Amino acid sequence: MLSGILIFNQKGENLIFRAFRSDCRPRLADIFRIQVISNPQVRSPILTLGSTTFSHVKHENIYLVAVTKSNANAALVFEFLYRLVMLGKSYFGKLDEEAVKNNFVLIYELLDEILDFGYPQNTDPDTLKMYITTEGVKSAIANSPTDSSRITQQATGAISWRRSDIKYRKNEAFVDVIEDVNLLMSATGTVLRADVNGQIVMRAYLSGTPECKFGLNDRLLLDTGESSSNMNNPGGGNGLSTSKTTRAAAGSVTLEDCQFHQCVKLGRFDADRIISFVPPDGEFELMRYRATENVNLPFKVHPIVREIGTTKVEYSVAIKANYSSKLFATNVVIRIPTPLNTAKTTERTSQGRAKYEPEQNNIVWKIARFSGQSEYVLNAEATLTTMTHQKAWSRPPLSLSFSLLMFTSSGLLVRYLKVFEKSNYSSVKWVRYMTRAGSYEIRCGRVSDTIRTVYEQENKKHIHIARVERNSQHQKAETICAGQENRNENEQSHKDKKGQSQDTGTEII
Repeated sequence: MLSGILIFNQKGENLIFRAFRSDCRPRLADIFRIQVISNPQVRSPILTLGSTTFSHVKHENIYLVAVTKSNANAALVFEFLYRLVMLGKSYFGKLDEEAVKNNFVLIYELLDEILDFGYPQNTDPDTLKMYITTEGVKSAIANSPTDSSRITQQATGAISWRRSDIKYRKNEAFVDVIEDVNLLMSATGTVLRADVNGQIVMRAYLSGTPECKFGLNDRLLLDTGESSSNMNNPGGGNGLSTSKTTRAAAGSVTLEDCQFHQCVKLGRFDADRIISFVPPDGEFELMRYRATENVNLPFKVHPIVREIGTTKVEYSVAIKANYSSKLFATNVVIRIPTPLNTAKTTERTSQGRAKYEPEQNNIVWKIARFSGQSEYVLNAEATLTTMTHQKAWSRPPLSLSFSLLMFTSSGLLVRYLKVFEKSNYSSVKWVRYMTRAGSYEIRCGRVSDTIRTVYEQENKKHIHIARVERNSQHQKAETICAGQENRNENEQSHKDKKGQSQDTGTEII
């Protein structure tokens, strides 16, 4: 598998070199420094030279490199490197050049423990802390001695990620349902792509060895096309009790690509669809999931971009919140792209502040607090400089970032969270929901395709009305003319009769 693990700083200095096989020699460090660190054009995380493959991850100001000679599984190699980063954070607080230099002895000890002849073994921090009790420079691990018999019992027990002697004065469990909503919308308002990437993070401060159970939505549907490791679906809602302020997407919830923490009992989940687990102590990620159906979009944006000749661009951007009026989003930022030859801009907003950032070619509109069902508008004008060879503006999409509490775009709801422990203590449970913007983009059309469509419809309507009015006027004119002719004929007939009567009267007199 892995022939060796190397760690470099940004200058190319080799901080850690641990060879697990005879084919990993010190000269490989020089090769990596010359071929990758000294060559800024190299962008790929994998470099193969002859029969040697370098897989590297850059974290903070260091390079973590795995050397392989055989055709190794690249996904497994990178998963191990990222696990190594997490392990360093667990021991040192932060894995950077300073932490590596201050704890290099401990790092060698950890590498020898988690790799056996180049094959990754146990990388769980809680388990390793029972074996390797050395305290790192930035570690917050307790200094109390660990009994060897207890280590053996924990290592061979069914629960390797949790000690049995944990005690808290107040037993609490915090559950965070965090969703990143991704959107790509066309200029006409058509949703081209919408999905949700979610995770459930738990912080357990519970005494003893408790068993926790999650209750899911009654109408929750699972993607049964995958294996049991893909099937899960806890809910996201509003505190432990289901709140009316938490809106869910219409219809049932379908989750895909679910991944669980090792503490989850998959057999129990397959049987009754309840997530049952003995949680590790402290913070951990319980599961990840993805949703692509019935995504509830928190914001709707209507951009109108109009080019006036080659010297001016006018913007009118309206944004409306689709969530309940009881909720509010924070740190809402709309980035509106401008042409590269923009000289200056003027902005007017109904809420928040907007300014032009020339280094990013963006007008940045910031709204600190965005109440539900509200709608705000930005009007801006960009003045352009004249260029000899001016390329057509590509019109990049608008991007939106925000943070919204007590709202789930997927419709995930946690109906209950129960804690069972042999001492039968009472515990306090909290559930929080947060929706954030992932890649939330809206395309801009030419003079706004949406407005053009509206103009075309209005023009057709006006043309139809004009035709109707014209026909009506023609009919009215014909009616008037016909009436005038009849009137003239009647008047002439009346005059003739009057003349005849006058002549006759004269004769009578």
